Amino acid sequence: MRNFDLAPLYRATVGFDQIADLMDRVLAQDVSQPSYPPYNIEKTAEDAWRISLAVAGFSTEDIAIEQRENALIVSARKSDSEEDKGKTYLHRGIATRAFERRFTLAEHVKVTGASHENGMLHIDLKREVPEALKPRRIEIAGPNTVATKVIEGERTVEV
Repeated sequence: MRNFDLAPLYRATVGFDQIADLMDRVLAQDVSQPSYPPYNIEKTAEDAWRISLAVAGFSTEDIAIEQRENALIVSARKSDSEEDKGKTYLHRGIATRAFERRFTLAEHVKVTGASHENGMLHIDLKREVPEALKPRRIEIAGPNTVATKVIEGERTVEV
């Protein structure tokens, strides 16, 4: 395993603590992370993504999706159904073992929807930056002008 000292990064930067913590967390994780269930992450728009997990053998009721702070947690536990009782398998290749998969989300990324079809769980994500944090243009007043105009998106506000 590689060891990196991130102390110089902490000493030389201000306000990048989250990036350094993320790098530290990724580097500290065990190399043999679980690969079940397999998943894809695709970018669907400028500020939108889709996570697709292969969850064959699980019904919609067996799967739970939860968003806590900057983490998305997908878990599943197969309920003991009446169908499986009394069956004897000669080979059981479809994995239906319980799992919990965690994804770290950037700030302001929210889950906008989820669907389960044909053994695939699709989770749609979108970055929704609050109006107060969006950039705004401030018009500079001339020497004879007293009022300042703040232009926010489509509307102009007199200050």
